[in-house]
Amino acid sequence: MNTKGIDKKYIMETYSRVDIEIERGFGATLVDSSGKEYIDFGSGIAVNTFGAADAEWARAVGEQLAKIQHTSNYYYTKPCSDLAKMLCERTGMSKVFFSNSGAEANECAIKAARKYGTDKNPDKNIIITLKNSFHGRTITTLSATGQEVFHKNFTPFTQGFCYVEANNIEDLTSAMNESVCAIMFEVIQGEGGVLPLTKEFLDKAADLAKEYDALLVIDEVQTGNGRTGKLYAHQHFGITPDIFTTAKGLGGGLPIGATVFSEKLSDILPAGSHGSTFGGNPVACAGAVNILSRIDQKLLDNVCEKSNKIVSALKNIDEVEEITGMGFMLGIKAQKSAKDILHYCQEKGLLVLTAKDKVRLLPPLNISDAELSKGIEILKEAIKNA
Repeated sequence: MNTKGIDKKYIMETYSRVDIEIERGFGATLVDSSGKEYIDFGSGIAVNTFGAADAEWARAVGEQLAKIQHTSNYYYTKPCSDLAKMLCERTGMSKVFFSNSGAEANECAIKAARKYGTDKNPDKNIIITLKNSFHGRTITTLSATGQEVFHKNFTPFTQGFCYVEANNIEDLTSAMNESVCAIMFEVIQGEGGVLPLTKEFLDKAADLAKEYDALLVIDEVQTGNGRTGKLYAHQHFGITPDIFTTAKGLGGGLPIGATVFSEKLSDILPAGSHGSTFGGNPVACAGAVNILSRIDQKLLDNVCEKSNKIVSALKNIDEVEEITGMGFMLGIKAQKSAKDILHYCQEKGLLVLTAKDKVRLLPPLNISDAELSKGIEILKEAIKNA
């Protein structure tokens, strides 16, 4: 029985897989089990920051793996401490809690926000999130997710969430009261269709949070780690979160999540209030230290330049109706269906993603000019002919 047959027999069918078995890769090029090559415009859904089998990242991971692969959080490890220091120093934040995924990072943020509120008032426990948001697949992060499609079959949900329309200042203002402990959002709604929030909405959220002594919690799971042309997407807008979460591209391909706290929350989670067996794993942290150390201004500028190249190449195509997003997090709505375009690209040797009715592009941050140009040409053809 081949890999696909084994998968179908033994793995829960929660994923609508495409008919490709990825075997190996190098940079922004992936190779399937038949030897066919593909340009990767997906990065494992914004995970493989520097593409497949990046030599420098693999060396950092391998060196740590040869020292010790895991130790419990009874003890200190250098990669964990070094990564926390880097995250705080590069963002102006104060403390970090490490976990294994974006959902876990968001769970931690939700717990911390609830504690912040209920420490002041037992009834200050409501978290405002946005309709069309996505914050994870655990019961509580699904509860925070403002999409009915994800709410079927899994009730009862965690209580205490209120959903408002993204970019609707009146809706947000009406929802605010003294029972709200936090406003939580993605700067660009990724799974919701690559939909950016406006600066006016973000500024109002920050003002309301301050007025009502609520926390500003920003989910940077998909938007973070250089993806939008800044280290974290909120830095485009001059707003300062009380908490932000990150995962995906931080590890460069290994599971890691981080919940990052401002100075006023530096003591919000005392000993015993939270934990994670694998959180701060030294191998994952060693990989993340390597990733974060290489996301410099030159790379971020290059992401912006190459993003502009994609947009410039596609925006005047008659079949393109809309392009949204920032940097290497772009959504393209075309006259053809996103799934048809995805399958056409796949046949021609380009891997893209979808989000709602859009084609979603999340290339490796260091994709070469040649790979980018070839991928753009295939995508243009697909948009016209799929």
